[in-house]
Amino acid sequence: MAGARTYGEGCAASHALDLVGERWALLVVRELLLGPKRFTDLRKGIRHASPNVLAQRLRDLEEVGVVRRRKLPPPAASRVYELTEWGMELEPVILALGRFGVRSPLMPRGAGMSADSAILALRTMFDPAAATDFRARFELRFGEDRFRAEVGDGRIDLARGAAERPDAVIDTDPGTLAAVAFDGRPLADAVRAGGLSVEGDKAAVKRLFRLFPSPVAA
Repeated sequence: MAGARTYGEGCAASHALDLVGERWALLVVRELLLGPKRFTDLRKGIRHASPNVLAQRLRDLEEVGVVRRRKLPPPAASRVYELTEWGMELEPVILALGRFGVRSPLMPRGAGMSADSAILALRTMFDPAAATDFRARFELRFGEDRFRAEVGDGRIDLARGAAERPDAVIDTDPGTLAAVAFDGRPLADAVRAGGLSVEGDKAAVKRLFRLFPSPVAA
């Protein structure tokens, strides 16, 4: 990055940190892993970064080839940011950081997370062995945000957008999803409190939330 601080080493790991180690940079990557976003959508997902800092980080990442801009065709005709093919190679890094961080005794649970962060957490914490005999399709709704999740053959596929003929639709918020999926909050309690609703196969939803075992604390 032009003018940025550098470790000045020939180590590839230190060079990688020169590229994506600035504050907010990896959170920008996180927010783009599930697809392109407008600047306003990125601000919604990274709410503690100021507009100027976020814009600078996007310029930095674009300069080094991790992020690119493009204009959507009409009628949208808006500009979006997306990861390059090389930038997408950071996905396992983000997931590994999530697996590392969730084991921390200092993890600020309940501090809030973006919709994309919550969906990526499902991918991070998914246990393939718990899903070998389970097959189902879900739509997850966080306000206006829609995501699809498909479980089958011991894997989970997650993407932004509505699901086609889902077995169940889960309407909730990222914090409630995290509490039920990762922190042991009973599904029935979240439903009674109004933080989560289910349309469709409730048994499949219960099974879904058993696929993300709590990690052993460090």
